[in-house]
Amino acid sequence: MTLANHYSYWVIIFLAIAGLYIVIARGNLVKKLVGLSIFQTSVYLLYVAPGKLIGGTAPIVSPQFQVYSNPLPHVLILTAIVVGVATLALGLALVVRLEEAYGSIEEDEILPQDRDA
Repeated sequence: MTLANHYSYWVIIFLAIAGLYIVIARGNLVKKLVGLSIFQTSVYLLYVAPGKLIGGTAPIVSPQFQVYSNPLPHVLILTAIVVGVATLALGLALVVRLEEAYGSIEEDEILPQDRDA
């Protein structure tokens, strides 16, 4: 088994690191939400990747099928995607409200104004 056989895990690691870097390094609140969304995508892939087996079929009991894929991770991630989209929509609504209140979506411009108030 070589490292090239696990390319999906390398993609997951790259997405997780990129998403966390964007969340930590950027001051723009919209960019932070994009980074959080990228990180969530890496978590989705982390759960779905081991659930699919090459040559596996849906878990329908039949004598012609020997290898089955587990559908549970896919169903759970479908729910997580819906929750993630709702969370992203709420975050964007908060960013719009912060821009209306402070006139900026940059974290380093909002914090001093909040301390003065």
